[in-house]
Amino acid sequence: MTQTLLHQILDYANRADPYPIYEELRKTPVHHGTDGPYVISTYYEIRSLLHDPRISSDARNQASGADPLAESASEESALPPSFLRLDPPEHDRMRRMTNRHFGPPHSPHRVDGMRPELHDIVTGLIDGLGDPGRIDLVDEFSYPFPVTVICRLLGVPREDEARFHTWADTLAASLDPDPDADPAEHGKGAHEARMELGMYLAGLIEERRKNPGDDMLSQLATAKGEDGPMTTMELLSTAALLLIAGHETTVNLITNGMLTLLRNPDVLQRLRTEPRLAVPIVEELLRFEPPVQLLPGRTTLADVEVRGVTIPKGSSLWLVLASGNRDPERFENPDRFDPDRPDIQHLGLGSGIHSCFGAPLARLEAQLALSELARRLENPRLLDDPPPYRQNAVLRGPRHLRIACDGIRP
Repeated sequence: MTQTLLHQILDYANRADPYPIYEELRKTPVHHGTDGPYVISTYYEIRSLLHDPRISSDARNQASGADPLAESASEESALPPSFLRLDPPEHDRMRRMTNRHFGPPHSPHRVDGMRPELHDIVTGLIDGLGDPGRIDLVDEFSYPFPVTVICRLLGVPREDEARFHTWADTLAASLDPDPDADPAEHGKGAHEARMELGMYLAGLIEERRKNPGDDMLSQLATAKGEDGPMTTMELLSTAALLLIAGHETTVNLITNGMLTLLRNPDVLQRLRTEPRLAVPIVEELLRFEPPVQLLPGRTTLADVEVRGVTIPKGSSLWLVLASGNRDPERFENPDRFDPDRPDIQHLGLGSGIHSCFGAPLARLEAQLALSELARRLENPRLLDDPPPYRQNAVLRGPRHLRIACDGIRP
């Protein structure tokens, strides 16, 4: 039964609507097959485990064969693990060094100071939309917006996007667990993509060390803070993480958001006249249609009891965030999209020490994007529902979102 449910989650046929499967999964909050991972699907249990120091994110703690991702994770030796895949104290040091140039207390205005620039990018993309009778929102807006932003933030040439787009797609696909795949083959493409991305970033970093600018990559490459400078390999893994994670999830957040608004025209109409509604709308979207659906590849460092089930030391965990976000024990009417919820404490950006590093930027990008699309598109409507989805079950979102409108307001 458990393996059947896991395969259903990963089955592309269920990508457009995995939520009935999650509902079935929650009937047994701790699922475990014969040799597979322990799958946690309820809100309070997921949140507790995200804060539990006995749960490791470090792939080096995984037993061989314990998780479909374990072997592919070991193939990532082309670059060292990013801080996303480290435990304290290594994680804390790397995240602290990176955050000096991104957020409080050392760079408190970095994200908010980008607001005018983000607005200009959004405006330019909407002005440049093609035939209003047939717009692919992903290709023409949801993808180029966060890619342009992260390139400017890091100091990566925008004209190189075509190169790292292929690497990003390969690495994002490698996150998807595939119980039926050969582990070596599953990780081979990711290993090669990380090698090529690492070589590309090494060239940029060398340039920034010689001629630093005001971009984040220059600051990371030349910083000498209280933790000392990053090693070249640490800098490479951090830059790769920021470049890829800095746009992959935001593409899905914006696209899932517009899809949800078009399915809820009353909320879309309110957003047109109440731009401040964008803030609770994005929070509810992160609960209702999170861009990261599940976190595989966690490992127990000790025996852990969850809902009366003892998960042995060394076990692999999958935390199904999207299921927890629709847990009726936590949220009233969880399958209803309601930005007026008084308490939207979602798991859409994770929780605990590994909560989304780029959350402030992702929130701002989505708020600006959705409010401007709502204001400027006249009578927008879906041409395909459901739209075609990306293959990825972990980073879930439409590959295309084809819409039509009667015109574009100035």
